[in-house]
Amino acid sequence: MRVLITGCCGFVGTSVAETLAGQQSGLALHGADNFIRSGVHLNRSRFERVGGRFWHADLRNASDLDALPAVDWVIDAAANPSVLGGIDGRSSVRQVVEHNLVGTVNVLEYCRRHGAGLILLSTSRVYSIPALAGLRLEVAGTRFKLVEHAALPAGLTSAGINERFSTAAPISLYGATKLSSEVLALEYGRTFGFPVWINRCGVLAGAGQFGTAEQGIFSYWLHAWRTPRRLRYIGFEGRGFQVRDAFHPRDLTVVLAQQLSDPGEPDADRTFNLGGGLEGSMSLAELSAWCVERFGPRPVDADLTPRSFDLPWIVMDSAQACARWDWRPRLALHQILGEIADHAEQNPGWLEVCRA
Repeated sequence: MRVLITGCCGFVGTSVAETLAGQQSGLALHGADNFIRSGVHLNRSRFERVGGRFWHADLRNASDLDALPAVDWVIDAAANPSVLGGIDGRSSVRQVVEHNLVGTVNVLEYCRRHGAGLILLSTSRVYSIPALAGLRLEVAGTRFKLVEHAALPAGLTSAGINERFSTAAPISLYGATKLSSEVLALEYGRTFGFPVWINRCGVLAGAGQFGTAEQGIFSYWLHAWRTPRRLRYIGFEGRGFQVRDAFHPRDLTVVLAQQLSDPGEPDADRTFNLGGGLEGSMSLAELSAWCVERFGPRPVDADLTPRSFDLPWIVMDSAQACARWDWRPRLALHQILGEIADHAEQNPGWLEVCRA
């Protein structure tokens, strides 16, 4: 089987490549990356070490994809992944749209020409910000939780957000480009007869992640804990009670491997939530307590100023993926944090590499 991974030198792309190469025999692995993000060039050797053939390509340029060889499947892991993209001064609106939507169109045209299947890595950020901000929450210890016995909106279960939760705007520029990419991918697949799978991923975390405060928060927080950088609980009364779930790219790859061998029935569900779930969730305050145990205490300031698109509680319900592929995360959150902590101790200048 011939597989092309876009964004192959990013944290997720590299992890997926290494895991797939270790699991599947007869795999011809190709990868494309434009090295636009700080630090990703360091992963080229990792990708090539597992037998991958690297291509320098920018998905915004259709001609770059014309130079790539034909494959059976594309795993699209390339994106500008920040929910603040287009408004934080680090990238323009046009850059966000070009990376996350125009790039998808060019990948879809590549798939159409070669008859390749597509696995699109999407995000929990396609879900409606007002709907998520309006969830009924209460404080339990040092975290937010859903109010017990409260009526739940469509798409929300006691286990988290499922695929039927509202995607009504606003969802951020980043979320809008990813949701638009999903719609286009499904239409292309139906119209031109190639298989498409869409995975709406919660927070992915692990050693070597190029974390920033806007995305990759688990990695960022652990690395920053060991530096003189100021740490802040932003918004939500400055207590750090906001909750996210996380899972490891190796567990993501378990699903990808099954999707690569399963084109699926024409009318099958094509969109799946993947995340750590309630068992793999943690508040920022709980993460700080973990850091105190591992690294020792340090101050965390309270910043009451709300930040655009911040939300108090996002936990993914992956029941549909469990029903389809018997999937659930195997690596517990404390194992993931331990892996990141080891990396932080071995790489004290990592945030400078990431330019976080």
